[in-house]
Amino acid sequence: MSARYLPQSFFPRYALAMALGAAGGLSGAKDVPLPQPLKASHVPAITREALDKARPVIATHAMVVSAQHYATQAGVEILKQGGNAIDAAVAVGFAEAVVHPCCGNIGGGGFMTIHLASGENLFLNFREKAPAKATPGMFLDAHGEVVPNRSTDSYLGVGVPGTVMGLNTALAKYGKLTLKQVIAPAIKLASEGYVLQQGDVNILNDSVEDFAKHPNVAAIFLNHGKPFVAGERLVQKNLAHTLEQIANGGSDAFYKGAIARAVVAASNANGGILSLRDFADYTAQWEEPIRCEYHGHTIISAPPPSSGGTTLCEIAQIIAPYPFAQWGYGSVEAVHTFAEAERRAFADRNTYLGDPAFVRNPIEQLLSSAHAAKLRATILPDKATPSAQITGNLGATEGDHTTHYSVIDSHGNAVAVTYTINFLFGTRQIAGDTGFFLNDEMDDFTSKPGVANAAGLVQGKVNQVEPGKRPLSSMTPTIVLRDGKPFLLTGSPGDATIISTTLQSIINIIDFGMNVQQAVNAPRMHQQWYPDEVWIEDGMLTPDARRRLEAMGYKFTKVHAMGADEAILIDPKTGRREGANDRRRPAGLAAGY
Repeated sequence: MSARYLPQSFFPRYALAMALGAAGGLSGAKDVPLPQPLKASHVPAITREALDKARPVIATHAMVVSAQHYATQAGVEILKQGGNAIDAAVAVGFAEAVVHPCCGNIGGGGFMTIHLASGENLFLNFREKAPAKATPGMFLDAHGEVVPNRSTDSYLGVGVPGTVMGLNTALAKYGKLTLKQVIAPAIKLASEGYVLQQGDVNILNDSVEDFAKHPNVAAIFLNHGKPFVAGERLVQKNLAHTLEQIANGGSDAFYKGAIARAVVAASNANGGILSLRDFADYTAQWEEPIRCEYHGHTIISAPPPSSGGTTLCEIAQIIAPYPFAQWGYGSVEAVHTFAEAERRAFADRNTYLGDPAFVRNPIEQLLSSAHAAKLRATILPDKATPSAQITGNLGATEGDHTTHYSVIDSHGNAVAVTYTINFLFGTRQIAGDTGFFLNDEMDDFTSKPGVANAAGLVQGKVNQVEPGKRPLSSMTPTIVLRDGKPFLLTGSPGDATIISTTLQSIINIIDFGMNVQQAVNAPRMHQQWYPDEVWIEDGMLTPDARRRLEAMGYKFTKVHAMGADEAILIDPKTGRREGANDRRRPAGLAAGY
């Protein structure tokens, strides 16, 4: 971001000199009891000096930002060949399936938010679906208790993948190039291999023991039985063959051909319930995006079955009247208000939201000014509200393992994509010789109302398992408009923390005056109703701020890394594209021309 957005007085004004100092004030905090996207040693805490110096990558015409540098380069290559942002986004999606196998995928699903140069805003839902044989109690034992790991480590956890259908649907409707053209970089990366950087190796080596359990996985993702090291080449011939089938046969090759048969055969052999009919019946759907206003900007984001856009906008509506810019980043007042708004919005999220094909989502009520005012009135200025005192309050109810990337072209077409196989490498299993990891998205359903899933979310009956249903998601691919034109593309991995990460990047820029690189690098926080604690990264709080917040009733839990926002800001005066790869994904890249 240019200097006018970052005055010389910025850091003293917003107390970042202390908030980002070496004494982060988090010693003694316990580790979060959830899977982490990267180990602590892989994501060092950022210093105040480093954040002060952070600057985005600048391009005049177009920009691509993703969590893997080869995927970013594939997108830029397609743009230079004459493709538009949709073409480039599809190219990045297929390329990440090769070079970011933990998270990029063709074995999972996700969402795409699009702003066309014509001014039209679109949303594409290619979330996974539950198999036809799925039942509400499929993850419970004979006593009605949740069976540990059944929804994450077995073929019962695999939902019908949506990514191939989603990418191909977007390309067919709004792309300029052919499928063979945009998938070519991914095929080349798979067949010829790519040289691993340390950031790639860090993620791969978190799952070495899991890879070793399955010979067909170990044959690819271990180097003769040993972990890969930086500088070695990872070749994926089986995945190249799968991608070639898709290039030649389109979606039918994946959903009605040999690929589907291989996945179903593996599912049958390992106690799963996937069928060929599940694949043949899969559809990707165009939906109306969520829309809300925040401090002179329009937020365009993900509707159900994603909870992301609704929850983000509900939080934004609650906090909008508060003077965040005056309070400053990391201040007691801003942290308290943001946490309390999240606590209330997540209670609504976990109570009311689900697949709109199965349940009524009260979006209009949740995003109404009256509802925001009602929730705001319950926030005390000097005290944390215990989560046990918060419930979804519309009335009675009926009952960092993902990846994000952003693309903007020279014409003003903008695409934000978040897609996933859920936890790192999904189930850590590959069907036969297909070459791609299968998702464990069935864990995103409510296995049992009131019992937390693997992301710690306590959800209700509206998100119970049902045949053909899409599980509730937190993915939040978001485009922020200023005067009707793209201003910011943002989104993140991170389960429920996706929503916090995405909104904090927006607030960091709009309210706290950060440039886009500072906005995505800054330490983050998250509160999701239950557990009744605030997750926080090193450097978010000064020791004094933490003591004051703890005296108000807050309990803090340290997380090593929260999310990974791959963001683009468009300077409203010059039109230049400013890309920011999140420091938490060192193998990522912002690049343009």
